[in-house]
Amino acid sequence: MEAPTLTSNQQASLHRIQVRPILPAERERWNTLMQANHYRGFRTMAGRTLRYVATLDDRWVALLGWQAAAYQCQAREQWIGWSWVLRRQRLHLIANNARFLILPGESFANLASRILSLNLRRLSADWQAVYGHPIVLAETFVESPRFTGACYRAANWIDVGWTKGFARRPGGGYVYHGQPKRLLLYPLHPHARAWLAQPQPQSEWTKTPMQTVTLSDAQMEGLRQIFFRLPDTRSSLGKRHPLPAILTIAVAAVLAKAESYIAMAEWAARLTQAQLKRIRARYNPRTKRYVAPSEPTLRRVLQGAHVDALDVAIGAWLLGNTDFETVAVDGKMLKGAVREDGSQVHLLSAFMHGQGATIAQKEIARKTNEIPELRNLLKDVDIQGKVVTADALHTQRETARFLVEDKKAEYLFTAVKGNQRKLRDQLTCLSWGDFPPQR
Repeated sequence: MEAPTLTSNQQASLHRIQVRPILPAERERWNTLMQANHYRGFRTMAGRTLRYVATLDDRWVALLGWQAAAYQCQAREQWIGWSWVLRRQRLHLIANNARFLILPGESFANLASRILSLNLRRLSADWQAVYGHPIVLAETFVESPRFTGACYRAANWIDVGWTKGFARRPGGGYVYHGQPKRLLLYPLHPHARAWLAQPQPQSEWTKTPMQTVTLSDAQMEGLRQIFFRLPDTRSSLGKRHPLPAILTIAVAAVLAKAESYIAMAEWAARLTQAQLKRIRARYNPRTKRYVAPSEPTLRRVLQGAHVDALDVAIGAWLLGNTDFETVAVDGKMLKGAVREDGSQVHLLSAFMHGQGATIAQKEIARKTNEIPELRNLLKDVDIQGKVVTADALHTQRETARFLVEDKKAEYLFTAVKGNQRKLRDQLTCLSWGDFPPQR
């Protein structure tokens, strides 16, 4: 299809288009025009919002409305590659283009994409000025086949797939409406995708408060059930708080950005009686109230906990609450950490690709190495149907057999070096241009 030819007047008009936020006195006019002319009408937008108007020589030609991002969308989550924890913390860094309307009698070729581009250039700065934090990713949903989203594609938005046809109820939960939509995304920074998915917040966000993570009742109960199976190493003398309740509170508090024992205790003190009851916290029959653990209790229990068992339990809980396909295994020397004999501490870790969440970790003894410890690391981790990646050190037949036969997983060993010359020579003879993973 040939691109439409613009007249000289239209080309000049495109260069005179301006996009700006509406003034407070213009809000009623904006709402009325959107309600009267948009095919879906207009009532309100969700969460934090910004309204824009596009003008041509002070004449209104288009309206745009931005709101808070969709709470959950599998196509977006897969494209970003973040965990549910990071999604809850950083969802406010995404804005949703909920409304875009070219006013009647104002349409001509390239107008819509030009307006979108101008709006995107200033969106993050405007959001920062109003709400105190930037926007790094924009999203919108296109009702296909009714619309093609041509103006978004012309403005270089990325089509990442379909929604599943569900809408979130105002009171919670989802309802199926049977109308899947195309999801289009636009990164407002070249590294937006990596920034959203990386474990640590970007340095540019030091003044941007990350959102806390609130666990659902089901997730809290799942944590408690996992911790219920852990060994309790405390003396029975003076033991009053159940171990599963203490550990559940500690993990939930950390997810809510508690960074010290005092912060954990303060978070626990804010729990309601109903919340404490759900996690089976200590019940005081004299006061007839559930009691949260104090700071000294949290400190003593966590410092004396069975570290390996706790690590396995939290890893299992993360596996059950995160949608992922690939596990990376890697070993690192801990800088500045030494044993009593002076040797450095060497850790072997398994973590979810693109999410940074560690699901298993093991210290490598001084007289062994990573090769046999990989099997011990993954022995109790459910990785059936997943892909395990590892470096050249783990390119071993027994490791491959363990992953495929024992764990029912797949593997990808990322390199073969000179320590296995025969295998390296065989790989060198392959026609790499025909190899499927080649890009």
